[in-house]
Amino acid sequence: MTSPQTLSEGERRVVASWAADCAERVLPLFESEAPGDGRPREAIARARAFARGELSAADEIRRRFLAGRAAGAVTSPAAVAAARAAAQAAGVAHMGAHALGAAAYAAKAAGLAAGPAGLRHPDPDALAREVQWQEGHASEEVRTALGRLPAVGTDSAGPLGAGLLASGILGTIIGDLQARLR
Repeated sequence: MTSPQTLSEGERRVVASWAADCAERVLPLFESEAPGDGRPREAIARARAFARGELSAADEIRRRFLAGRAAGAVTSPAAVAAARAAAQAAGVAHMGAHALGAAAYAAKAAGLAAGPAGLRHPDPDALAREVQWQEGHASEEVRTALGRLPAVGTDSAGPLGAGLLASGILGTIIGDLQARLR
């Protein structure tokens, strides 16, 4: 039995492009700190290639953790969140719910970048602006596909379960985004 967080391959291809767009908006936060590390940019490119049908889900399942490891190459919380946004975008090939993870990490990165230096609390206005952009950038196909996902924290069989994406600021962002996209 598959998780309701998986989505069909066609739906994953639709949301992969949106997730890549979300992650790409904050990519400069990572690249300004680690200009020679191409792992997040490559993950976003692979998410786009998957969306176009140029890569299979099996190819991406094997490579999905590469961009996430780039988070260890940077120190600022905004750059770490940007790397994780790219990793989540690449993970959409495996499970559609990762699209919401990409969006949440991107919003967190934008909020952290706008907040006071050294603090790990995102600026709420910047975070809200990023979520608003994400909502406005979601096509009807993206909204429909993401609308099929269970509410964050309600299904344990995937990234929206009781783990990292369902807790703290990420869970709050995803819950808000899910409400906006329905």
